[in-house]
Amino acid sequence: MPFVYRLQKILDFRIRKKEEQLLVVQKAQQEVYLAEERIRQNDAEIRQTIQNKKTADFRMMEYYDNYLHHLWDKADTLEQERKRVQAILDQEKQKLVKLEQAVKVVEKHKEKQKEAYLEEQKAIELKQFSEIGVQRFFIHSREEAEEQELMEKLKQLENEQ
Repeated sequence: MPFVYRLQKILDFRIRKKEEQLLVVQKAQQEVYLAEERIRQNDAEIRQTIQNKKTADFRMMEYYDNYLHHLWDKADTLEQERKRVQAILDQEKQKLVKLEQAVKVVEKHKEKQKEAYLEEQKAIELKQFSEIGVQRFFIHSREEAEEQELMEKLKQLENEQ
């Protein structure tokens, strides 16, 4: 009879939850990458604006200054957004670690149960082999006893003749 784990449904459920959480972590990681990309784009725009300001007409300096202040404010906002999504990512990773630990606990239990099952099966098999050996021994000893009896009868018949 093959090994059947009685908590297999629980193991499957925990594995499914872990995989779902892995998808959540991947989405959160994607959000962090997007936030970092927006920060890089804003930094590039700041550098470009500073470069353009150097070659611009002096009458446009106030507009460039206002735009740069806007971009710096935007950079602060983007950095706060990145920190927020990074914190979410860290929380989701912690949840994933807990779910992975839960799966490992049940998998370890399953392995122990399987080992115990295999040991039990081995013991049953040894018992069967032992019983077969005992039966063979008795059959063999009975045959020897019958042979001996026949030999004695044969000797008695020879002695009588």
